[in-house]
Amino acid sequence: MVAEIQPHDIGNMLYNISTTTLTLTKAKKRWRRAFFTIKFSNTFAKNIIQLIPQLVADPGILSTGGSREPPKHPWIRHCPQLVVPEVRIDVEQVSDHQSHGIDQSQLINIVHNKDIETLRRFDGVKGLAKTLHTHLDNGINGQDLDERKTVFGTNSYENPPLKGLLYFVAKALKDVTILVLLVCAVLSLGFGIKEDGIKDGWYEDGGILLAVSIVIVVSAVGNFRQEKQFDSLSKISNNIKIDVVREGRRQKISVFDIVVGDIVVLNIGDQIPADGLFIDGHSLLVDESSMTGESDQIDVNAVTNPFLISGTKVADGHCRMLVLSVGMNTAWGKMMSSIQDDNNEQTPLQSRVNKLTFSIRKVGLAVAFLVLVVS
Repeated sequence: MVAEIQPHDIGNMLYNISTTTLTLTKAKKRWRRAFFTIKFSNTFAKNIIQLIPQLVADPGILSTGGSREPPKHPWIRHCPQLVVPEVRIDVEQVSDHQSHGIDQSQLINIVHNKDIETLRRFDGVKGLAKTLHTHLDNGINGQDLDERKTVFGTNSYENPPLKGLLYFVAKALKDVTILVLLVCAVLSLGFGIKEDGIKDGWYEDGGILLAVSIVIVVSAVGNFRQEKQFDSLSKISNNIKIDVVREGRRQKISVFDIVVGDIVVLNIGDQIPADGLFIDGHSLLVDESSMTGESDQIDVNAVTNPFLISGTKVADGHCRMLVLSVGMNTAWGKMMSSIQDDNNEQTPLQSRVNKLTFSIRKVGLAVAFLVLVVS
């Protein structure tokens, strides 16, 4: 095994060779040894610098501690083996929700909880705007819209899927009157065929069964078309235009295109499209009855109550707001989600109407049965 040679050792070797034929004083010997050591060190450093471009082009010229081909550079061939340690860089993946320097749940909770203390820890609206890469005067640059939608979500709500035609057919078959008519028609058809035979016994009673079937199909198709039309009208009515500031320009965009970090301009009568914070404005009063049920108008300002909740309306004044959460992450989105989860529950009015309808059905069936018995 070859011992590793240091630059000062080579300097001593050169010094010993040069002094074999010379007689020098002790002081001159020290100076000569220092000269050769410095000279070789400089030469060594120059060769390393010249070698760097070749290392970049062909890393295999140095050994990495394993089995490698012999070094290709002629200078290295005569030097001690250089060992280049293998370097691994572990890059910690940053959560998508923190790619703008703040977690999405923090943005949501600031408005939902009206947490003024957390807002102050972020240095207020200005600090949050800086964290979200938003200029309070010029808005966002508009080049990272897809990234913002990926990280913070889109300003749309998860509507329940449309009910199919078979759903309405099954719903029509659950009607008590329809069920009674079907049972009676089938029994009458059976008795008619038994008495008159298949050829002559199905005309009259088969017509009753066909009429009931037509009623079921027409009712189901009508309800299905009504459902589709209502869904289309709902999308059109909800797709309103809203004023935002992007790249220093005020422009109108669809409410569905709003992203976290947008600067939204609100005026009297506007519905607040997302959860956010008051930036500046004048005499802003907000009607939160759609969310809280209270008719009192809320004063929103930059000091004591800068929180703006989606689904509420501007009753008076005007302002600019910084959007913090959109879509299903807003207070309105969470309320809509809870309503969809409880869509099987009936309102008090629906419950009373259903009771009245059921009572009328019972009276009608009783009268029909009485007429059948008497006749």
